[in-house]
Amino acid sequence: MENFDASLSTYFKALLGPRDTRVKGWFLLDNYIPTFICSVIYLLIVWLGPKYMKNRQPFSCRGILVLYNLGLTLLSLYMFCELVKGVWEGKYNFFCQGTRSAGEADMKIIRVLWWYYFSKLIEFMDTFFFILRKNNHQITVLHVYHHASMLNIWWFVMNWVPCGHSYFGATLNSFIHVLMYSYYGLSSVPSVRPYLWWKKYITQGQLLQFVLTIIQTSCGVLWPCTFPLGWLYFQIGYMISLITLFTNFYVQTYNKKGASRRKEHPKDHQNGSVAAVNGHTNSFSLENNMKPRKQRKD
Repeated sequence: MENFDASLSTYFKALLGPRDTRVKGWFLLDNYIPTFICSVIYLLIVWLGPKYMKNRQPFSCRGILVLYNLGLTLLSLYMFCELVKGVWEGKYNFFCQGTRSAGEADMKIIRVLWWYYFSKLIEFMDTFFFILRKNNHQITVLHVYHHASMLNIWWFVMNWVPCGHSYFGATLNSFIHVLMYSYYGLSSVPSVRPYLWWKKYITQGQLLQFVLTIIQTSCGVLWPCTFPLGWLYFQIGYMISLITLFTNFYVQTYNKKGASRRKEHPKDHQNGSVAAVNGHTNSFSLENNMKPRKQRKD
Protein backbone atom coordinates (compact mmCIF):
# COMPACT_ATOMS: atom_id res chain seq x y z
CA MET A 1 0.00 0.00 0.00
CA GLU A 2 2.86 2.39 0.81
CA ASN A 3 4.49 1.66 -2.57
CA PHE A 4 1.17 2.27 -4.33
CA ASP A 5 0.68 5.54 -2.47
CA ALA A 6 4.21 6.66 -3.38
CA SER A 7 3.60 5.80 -7.03
CA LEU A 8 0.30 7.68 -6.98
CA SER A 9 1.96 10.75 -5.46
CA THR A 10 4.70 10.64 -8.09
CA TYR A 11 2.09 10.42 -10.86
CA PHE A 12 0.10 13.37 -9.48
CA LYS A 13 3.28 15.44 -9.16
CA ALA A 14 4.27 14.70 -12.77
CA LEU A 15 0.77 15.55 -13.99
CA LEU A 16 -0.09 18.55 -11.81
CA GLY A 17 3.20 19.79 -10.42
CA PRO A 18 4.27 19.99 -6.77
CA ARG A 19 1.60 20.04 -4.06
CA ASP A 20 0.93 23.05 -1.88
CA THR A 21 2.94 22.44 1.30
CA ARG A 22 0.63 24.60 3.42
CA VAL A 23 -1.86 21.72 3.75
CA LYS A 24 0.72 19.03 4.51
CA GLY A 25 -0.48 16.87 7.42
CA TRP A 26 -4.09 18.09 7.25
CA PHE A 27 -6.82 15.51 7.85
CA LEU A 28 -7.58 13.44 4.70
CA LEU A 29 -5.36 15.58 2.44
CA ASP A 30 -1.98 13.79 2.51
CA ASN A 31 -3.27 10.69 0.77
CA TYR A 32 -5.89 10.44 -1.99
CA ILE A 33 -6.81 6.83 -1.16
CA PRO A 34 -9.24 7.61 1.75
CA THR A 35 -11.17 10.08 -0.42
CA PHE A 36 -11.28 7.57 -3.27
CA ILE A 37 -12.43 4.77 -0.92
CA CYS A 38 -15.19 6.98 0.54
CA SER A 39 -16.39 7.70 -3.00
CA VAL A 40 -16.42 3.99 -3.91
CA ILE A 41 -18.34 3.14 -0.72
CA TYR A 42 -20.81 5.92 -1.55
CA LEU A 43 -21.42 4.48 -5.03
CA LEU A 44 -21.78 0.96 -3.63
CA ILE A 45 -24.41 2.19 -1.15
CA VAL A 46 -26.22 3.99 -3.99
CA TRP A 47 -26.29 0.68 -5.88
CA LEU A 48 -26.96 -1.77 -3.04
CA GLY A 49 -28.96 0.42 -0.63
CA PRO A 50 -32.24 0.42 -2.60
CA LYS A 51 -31.96 -3.34 -3.07
CA TYR A 52 -31.53 -3.81 0.70
CA MET A 53 -34.52 -1.55 1.46
CA LYS A 54 -36.76 -3.02 -1.26
CA ASN A 55 -38.78 -5.29 1.03
CA ARG A 56 -38.40 -3.20 4.18
CA GLN A 57 -40.44 -0.37 5.62
CA PRO A 58 -39.04 3.14 5.00
CA PHE A 59 -37.59 5.06 7.92
CA SER A 60 -39.01 8.43 8.91
CA CYS A 61 -35.71 10.05 10.04
CA ARG A 62 -37.60 13.27 10.81
CA GLY A 63 -35.77 14.17 14.03
CA ILE A 64 -32.30 13.52 12.67
CA LEU A 65 -33.17 15.34 9.44
CA VAL A 66 -33.96 18.52 11.34
CA LEU A 67 -30.61 18.35 13.15
CA TYR A 68 -28.70 17.38 10.00
CA ASN A 69 -30.12 20.23 7.95
CA LEU A 70 -29.65 22.73 10.75
CA GLY A 71 -26.02 21.67 11.07
CA LEU A 72 -25.34 22.03 7.35
CA THR A 73 -27.15 25.37 7.24
CA LEU A 74 -24.95 26.74 10.02
CA LEU A 75 -21.78 25.26 8.50
CA SER A 76 -22.62 26.77 5.10
CA LEU A 77 -23.33 30.14 6.69
CA TYR A 78 -20.01 30.01 8.56
CA MET A 79 -18.10 29.17 5.37
CA PHE A 80 -19.81 31.90 3.38
CA CYS A 81 -19.14 34.60 5.98
CA GLU A 82 -15.53 33.53 6.54
CA LEU A 83 -14.78 33.35 2.82
CA VAL A 84 -16.21 36.81 2.22
CA LYS A 85 -14.21 38.12 5.18
CA GLY A 86 -10.99 36.46 3.97
CA VAL A 87 -11.42 37.79 0.43
CA TRP A 88 -12.01 41.28 1.79
CA GLU A 89 -9.02 41.16 4.12
CA GLY A 90 -6.75 39.79 1.38
CA LYS A 91 -8.00 42.33 -1.18
CA TYR A 92 -8.58 39.51 -3.64
CA ASN A 93 -8.72 40.48 -7.32
CA PHE A 94 -11.99 39.39 -8.96
CA PHE A 95 -10.37 38.93 -12.38
CA CYS A 96 -7.52 36.68 -11.27
CA GLN A 97 -5.98 35.85 -7.90
CA GLY A 98 -2.85 33.77 -7.36
CA THR A 99 -2.43 31.28 -4.54
CA ARG A 100 0.47 33.03 -2.76
CA SER A 101 -0.26 36.72 -2.92
CA ALA A 102 -2.35 37.57 0.15
CA GLY A 103 -0.31 36.28 3.11
CA GLU A 104 -2.38 35.41 6.17
CA ALA A 105 -5.63 35.99 4.29
CA ASP A 106 -4.69 33.09 2.03
CA MET A 107 -4.33 30.83 5.09
CA LYS A 108 -7.74 31.94 6.29
CA ILE A 109 -9.23 30.97 2.93
CA ILE A 110 -7.40 27.62 2.98
CA ARG A 111 -8.74 26.75 6.44
CA VAL A 112 -12.31 27.52 5.39
CA LEU A 113 -11.98 25.66 2.09
CA TRP A 114 -10.85 22.57 3.98
CA TRP A 115 -14.23 22.64 5.72
CA TYR A 116 -15.84 23.09 2.32
CA TYR A 117 -14.04 19.95 1.09
CA PHE A 118 -15.07 18.03 4.23
CA SER A 119 -18.67 19.18 3.88
CA LYS A 120 -18.83 17.29 0.58
CA LEU A 121 -18.22 14.09 2.52
CA ILE A 122 -20.97 15.00 5.01
CA GLU A 123 -23.37 15.67 2.13
CA PHE A 124 -23.25 12.02 1.10
CA MET A 125 -25.89 11.71 3.81
CA ASP A 126 -28.37 13.43 1.45
CA THR A 127 -28.39 10.28 -0.67
CA PHE A 128 -28.40 7.91 2.30
CA PHE A 129 -31.57 9.58 3.64
CA PHE A 130 -33.23 9.06 0.24
CA ILE A 131 -32.39 5.37 0.48
CA LEU A 132 -33.59 4.99 4.07
CA ARG A 133 -36.84 6.78 3.23
CA LYS A 134 -37.21 4.72 0.01
CA ASN A 135 -37.34 7.79 -2.20
CA ASN A 136 -35.31 6.02 -4.88
CA HIS A 137 -36.85 8.01 -7.76
CA GLN A 138 -34.83 10.96 -6.45
CA ILE A 139 -31.43 9.27 -6.69
CA THR A 140 -30.75 10.68 -10.15
CA VAL A 141 -27.72 10.71 -12.42
CA LEU A 142 -27.33 14.42 -11.69
CA HIS A 143 -27.57 13.89 -7.94
CA VAL A 144 -25.00 11.07 -7.83
CA TYR A 145 -22.64 12.74 -10.33
CA HIS A 146 -22.67 15.99 -8.39
CA HIS A 147 -22.13 14.42 -4.97
CA ALA A 148 -19.49 11.88 -5.98
CA SER A 149 -17.45 14.24 -8.15
CA MET A 150 -17.31 17.22 -5.80
CA LEU A 151 -15.49 15.39 -2.98
CA ASN A 152 -12.82 14.13 -5.37
CA ILE A 153 -12.39 17.41 -7.21
CA TRP A 154 -11.94 19.31 -3.97
CA TRP A 155 -9.30 16.90 -2.72
CA PHE A 156 -7.19 17.93 -5.71
CA VAL A 157 -8.08 21.60 -5.30
CA MET A 158 -7.00 21.55 -1.66
CA ASN A 159 -3.68 19.93 -2.52
CA TRP A 160 -2.72 22.13 -5.47
CA VAL A 161 -4.75 25.37 -5.52
CA PRO A 162 -6.28 25.72 -2.02
CA CYS A 163 -6.84 29.48 -2.18
CA GLY A 164 -6.64 32.33 -4.67
CA HIS A 165 -9.04 32.01 -7.60
CA SER A 166 -10.53 28.82 -6.11
CA TYR A 167 -12.57 30.83 -3.60
CA PHE A 168 -15.34 32.10 -5.88
CA GLY A 169 -17.37 28.97 -6.66
CA ALA A 170 -17.14 27.76 -3.06
CA THR A 171 -18.39 31.11 -1.77
CA LEU A 172 -21.42 31.14 -4.05
CA ASN A 173 -22.15 27.47 -3.36
CA SER A 174 -22.01 28.03 0.41
CA PHE A 175 -24.59 30.82 0.09
CA ILE A 176 -26.88 28.63 -2.04
CA HIS A 177 -26.54 25.84 0.51
CA VAL A 178 -27.66 28.17 3.31
CA LEU A 179 -30.91 28.65 1.38
CA MET A 180 -31.16 24.99 0.35
CA TYR A 181 -30.52 23.27 3.68
CA SER A 182 -32.63 25.76 5.60
CA TYR A 183 -35.42 24.87 3.18
CA TYR A 184 -34.77 21.18 3.76
CA GLY A 185 -34.87 21.61 7.53
CA LEU A 186 -38.04 23.67 7.54
CA SER A 187 -39.79 21.28 5.15
CA SER A 188 -39.22 18.49 7.69
CA VAL A 189 -41.77 20.26 9.92
CA PRO A 190 -45.27 19.57 8.50
CA SER A 191 -46.86 22.75 9.88
CA VAL A 192 -44.29 24.92 8.10
CA ARG A 193 -44.48 23.31 4.64
CA PRO A 194 -47.37 25.46 3.28
CA TYR A 195 -45.27 28.59 3.81
CA LEU A 196 -42.22 27.39 1.86
CA TRP A 197 -42.29 29.13 -1.50
CA TRP A 198 -38.65 29.49 -2.59
CA LYS A 199 -37.90 25.92 -3.76
CA LYS A 200 -38.02 26.89 -7.44
CA TYR A 201 -35.72 29.85 -6.90
CA ILE A 202 -33.05 27.68 -5.26
CA THR A 203 -32.59 25.81 -8.53
CA GLN A 204 -32.51 29.12 -10.42
CA GLY A 205 -29.87 30.31 -7.96
CA GLN A 206 -27.81 27.17 -8.59
CA LEU A 207 -27.88 27.76 -12.34
CA LEU A 208 -26.94 31.41 -11.83
CA GLN A 209 -24.10 30.25 -9.58
CA PHE A 210 -22.66 28.08 -12.35
CA VAL A 211 -22.90 30.88 -14.93
CA LEU A 212 -21.24 33.41 -12.62
CA THR A 213 -18.49 30.91 -11.82
CA ILE A 214 -17.80 30.41 -15.54
CA ILE A 215 -17.64 34.17 -16.04
CA GLN A 216 -15.28 34.70 -13.12
CA THR A 217 -13.13 31.72 -14.12
CA SER A 218 -12.95 32.99 -17.70
CA CYS A 219 -11.61 36.29 -16.39
CA GLY A 220 -8.61 34.38 -15.06
CA VAL A 221 -8.06 32.96 -18.56
CA LEU A 222 -8.38 36.33 -20.32
CA TRP A 223 -6.36 38.28 -17.75
CA PRO A 224 -4.04 35.59 -16.35
CA CYS A 225 -2.03 35.81 -13.15
CA THR A 226 -0.01 33.18 -11.29
CA PHE A 227 -3.04 30.89 -10.87
CA PRO A 228 -2.53 27.75 -13.05
CA LEU A 229 -4.52 27.97 -16.30
CA GLY A 230 -5.17 24.22 -16.43
CA TRP A 231 -7.32 24.40 -13.32
CA LEU A 232 -9.36 27.23 -14.83
CA TYR A 233 -10.05 25.27 -18.02
CA PHE A 234 -11.10 22.25 -15.95
CA GLN A 235 -13.50 24.33 -13.85
CA ILE A 236 -15.13 25.84 -16.93
CA GLY A 237 -15.68 22.34 -18.34
CA TYR A 238 -17.10 21.03 -15.06
CA MET A 239 -19.47 24.01 -14.74
CA ILE A 240 -20.73 23.40 -18.29
CA SER A 241 -21.52 19.78 -17.36
CA LEU A 242 -23.48 20.94 -14.31
CA ILE A 243 -25.35 23.61 -16.28
CA THR A 244 -26.36 20.98 -18.85
CA LEU A 245 -27.64 18.54 -16.21
CA PHE A 246 -29.29 21.16 -14.00
CA THR A 247 -30.99 22.83 -16.99
CA ASN A 248 -32.46 19.49 -18.03
CA PHE A 249 -33.57 18.96 -14.44
CA TYR A 250 -35.16 22.41 -14.27
CA VAL A 251 -37.05 21.94 -17.54
CA GLN A 252 -38.24 18.45 -16.53
CA THR A 253 -39.35 19.67 -13.11
CA TYR A 254 -41.08 22.96 -13.89
CA ASN A 255 -42.80 22.41 -17.24
CA LYS A 256 -46.26 20.89 -17.46
CA LYS A 257 -44.92 17.36 -17.64
CA GLY A 258 -42.83 17.98 -14.53
CA ALA A 259 -45.88 19.32 -12.74
CA SER A 260 -47.74 16.08 -13.39
CA ARG A 261 -44.78 14.14 -11.99
CA ARG A 262 -44.87 16.15 -8.79
CA LYS A 263 -48.50 15.15 -8.38
CA GLU A 264 -47.39 11.52 -8.50
CA HIS A 265 -45.01 12.22 -5.62
CA PRO A 266 -46.90 14.69 -3.41
CA LYS A 267 -44.45 14.41 -0.50
CA ASP A 268 -41.41 15.37 -2.58
CA HIS A 269 -40.68 18.53 -0.65
CA GLN A 270 -38.87 17.14 2.37
CA ASN A 271 -35.17 16.49 2.79
CA GLY A 272 -34.90 12.78 2.23
CA SER A 273 -37.52 13.46 -0.43
CA VAL A 274 -36.87 16.82 -2.03
CA ALA A 275 -37.64 16.28 -5.65
CA ALA A 276 -37.20 19.81 -6.92
CA VAL A 277 -33.99 21.00 -5.36
CA ASN A 278 -30.35 20.15 -6.07
CA GLY A 279 -31.07 17.64 -8.81
CA HIS A 280 -33.48 15.54 -6.76
CA THR A 281 -36.05 14.85 -9.42
CA ASN A 282 -37.80 12.05 -11.20
CA SER A 283 -35.95 12.69 -14.48
CA PHE A 284 -32.85 10.59 -15.21
CA SER A 285 -33.71 8.38 -12.24
CA LEU A 286 -31.47 5.43 -11.48
CA GLU A 287 -34.52 3.57 -10.20
CA ASN A 288 -37.04 4.14 -13.00
CA ASN A 289 -38.37 0.57 -12.79
CA MET A 290 -39.22 0.58 -9.11
CA LYS A 291 -42.74 -0.55 -8.30
CA PRO A 292 -44.97 2.11 -6.75
CA ARG A 293 -45.26 1.93 -3.00
CA LYS A 294 -47.68 3.26 -0.49
CA GLN A 295 -46.35 6.49 1.02
CA ARG A 296 -45.55 6.34 4.68
CA LYS A 297 -47.47 8.82 6.79
CA ASP A 298 -44.78 10.57 8.84
